[in-house]
Formats: sequence, structure tokens, C-alpha cells
Amino acid sequence: MKLRRRTLVLATAGLIALTGCSASGDAGADGRIDGEITVLTQRTDLVDTVFEQYKREFAKVHPEVKVTFQGITDYEGEVKIRMSSRDYGDVLLIPESITPEQLPAYFEPLGDAAELQKKYRFIPEQTYEGKAYGLAITGNAFGFVYNKKIWQQAGITAPPRTPAQFLDALRAIKDRTGATPLYTNYRNGWPLAQWEDLRASVAGQPDVITTMAATDAPWTPGTPQEIIDTLLFDAVAGKLTEEDPATTDWETSKKAIGEGKIATMMLGSWALTQVRELAATPEDLGYLPFPSQAGGRFHSAIAGDYKNAVSVHSENKDAARAWVDWFADQSGYAAGQGGFTPQLGGPEPAILSEFTSLGVTYFELDRSQDAVVKKIDKTAEIGLYQPAYRQTLIDAARGANGKSKQDVFADLNRRWAEAKAQVTS
Repeated sequence: MKLRRRTLVLATAGLIALTGCSASGDAGADGRIDGEITVLTQRTDLVDTVFEQYKREFAKVHPEVKVTFQGITDYEGEVKIRMSSRDYGDVLLIPESITPEQLPAYFEPLGDAAELQKKYRFIPEQTYEGKAYGLAITGNAFGFVYNKKIWQQAGITAPPRTPAQFLDALRAIKDRTGATPLYTNYRNGWPLAQWEDLRASVAGQPDVITTMAATDAPWTPGTPQEIIDTLLFDAVAGKLTEEDPATTDWETSKKAIGEGKIATMMLGSWALTQVRELAATPEDLGYLPFPSQAGGRFHSAIAGDYKNAVSVHSENKDAARAWVDWFADQSGYAAGQGGFTPQLGGPEPAILSEFTSLGVTYFELDRSQDAVVKKIDKTAEIGLYQPAYRQTLIDAARGANGKSKQDVFADLNRRWAEAKAQVTS
């Protein structure tokens, strides 16, 4: 079960109509922390175990609240449908396709963003007009999950520092081991969207969104967007990825990388805990930074995972809010899953010890232009955090759609420029 599908299928955001879904004011908020609440979660693998323990701990603090969980496998897809009604739980994870201006229609504000930022990380990621609407369940860095034993068998003993070195490493893995050098999870789609989070690793600074909002051609050679997409394209074109991308399977891949059948997968750091849990020798699995350095150092943005939020239709909003606060402050979920805690000043995850030893520099992104980029992306119908965009890139790289890399990038630049002109005019 994936922790974070920062992407997905949803953002056909038009499918979630704003009409018929209006905030319900103070209904359900009577100052009493009691009643029944339903909590939606994507962690179907934990809902009957770890989450039951959470419920028992929460009950020690709020004994008058009855909590019921609903684990949802296709979280984005199912919740998208449910949000067209009033029945989408009391506490839920804000789907990634929800745009900032849609937040008030579906969720209760949790308070002034400026005040919450004094205590929590990642607040700007779900904020609208100065109000915050969600608290992150955990935070992630971005890079590649890899099988250290396979990389060592291929003779690679140091992390690649450039895309060219990374491709050389993949070629060595292909030539010297039986493993698939880089597994894209093409069919499942959502892992491809996680490549977008690598832009900041290339830029080495937090203004990558602001820069993208200002440019007419994000896929110009040498830009972060072009560098990460070129690496993926070249890996596929060089036959360094799975032979038949149409048959990839996420659940199988989680075990296969621990078995040495797969050498590398691009995923958020949340994935490392999950693949290690399935591995006979979890110490074989590690986490590599993106092969790019700025100022002689590796970098990685850190970003919040899904955000817990309170439905505007909840009949027990105070109890729901109590769960959201307790989960962020006392559940221990982030630490247990190897993530960055939502609270400011929390320790770096021990599971990222390789990042620590490599001196990877972390930072949160400047999201002041996030809404503009999302509008341009939506208007251009590119879908930076949707699977189809990079599936098209992979299809071009494997000769399946008759397009060259230059064709794909030129088309993306044209659509971006036209959409930017519409959005910013």
C-alpha cells in the first residue's frame, strides 16, 4: 500500500464539482469533544493493526469519542466520487487534485496559516486565503529506493553525482547483474508523478515553483524539469527499465526490489520503510539522492504527505478536529513510518541515514506561486502530477508513439506558454 499518491488520477478536478458542496458553517461544532467520527485512510495495510492501537490511545484522552476507520485501497479514485456527496467521512486525507480555491467547499479551516506555521511544517501546502485546511500525517524527502547489494555487485560504490553517472550505473547493473536497473511502475502510473518532486533536488534551492511560474519554457535544456525528464527518457531509451512497462505491478515491485530482481525505483522516502518490511535482508535496501549537485552538495526538498482534514459536513467537527490534532501531535505515525514529523524541529528520520552521511541539504519549497503553477498546468492539460504526462514520455522513449524527446518537450513548452499567457494575462 502506498503512503502517498501525490498525483493521481483525480485531478480531473472538474469531476469534483463545487456546486452542491458548500461549507456548513458552525454546524457540528458545539465545543463538545464527543460523538462518533469516521476516519478515512489509505493505509489499508495498517488499518486493522496500527490504527486500532491509535484508537485505543486516543480514547485515553478523549473517551467520549467513538472512532471508526475506513481503509480505502483506491483512495484518490474512491474519495473523488464520494466527495460529490456529503458522505466522505468526518476526517479524511485531502486528495491531491483538490485546488486551493476548492478547499473551503470541502473542509473546515483549522486556523490561521501564519499561526499554525509556528508549530507545524508543511502548512502552506494546503492553505487558501490565509487559512490552513490540513495537517500533514508525515513528511518525505525524495530520491531513489535502491538495492545496495545489486549496485555493489555492479561495481558501483559511490552515489552518482550527475545524470550521466547515474545512467552509467544503470548500464553496469544491466551488464553485470540479472536485475532490472530502473523500474518505472508505468502501468500503475502514480509513481511516475513522484518524479516531479525531484525538481528541487536539481535546483538546489526552494524557489523552483516560483521559477516555473515565471518561465514560458520549463523544458528548456538545463532546467530542472528538463533534466529529470531527460534522465527518465534516456533510461527508457537505453533499455535500462522493465522490458514491458504495460505489465508493471506496484505491489509485486515492493517485494522484488528486496529480492534483487529490481535495482532501483524512484519513490518518496516513505517507500523505504514499506519495502524493507517485505525484504528478507532489509539492510540491503537504501535511499539515494537524485544525481545532481548544487554547490558541491546533494539537495532534497521535504514535503508533507497527505494532510488530515475535517469535512465541512461532519456532525462532530470538534471531535474530528481533536483526532486531527492528536494524530499530528501524539500518534507517532511519522516517526513510525520513517518520515519527517509534522511538528517543527522534529529529528531527521533515522531511516535516511545515507542522506545524512552524504550531507544532503533539506529545505521546504517556497509555495507562494503554487496556485499559479497549478492553474497553468491545468489550463495546459499537462498534469505534472498525473501519470499520463510521463507515460507519454516513456512511450516516446520506447518508440511506441512515434515521437522524439524533442517533439515531446517542444509540445509541452508550447502548451505551457499558451496556458501561462491565459492565466497571467
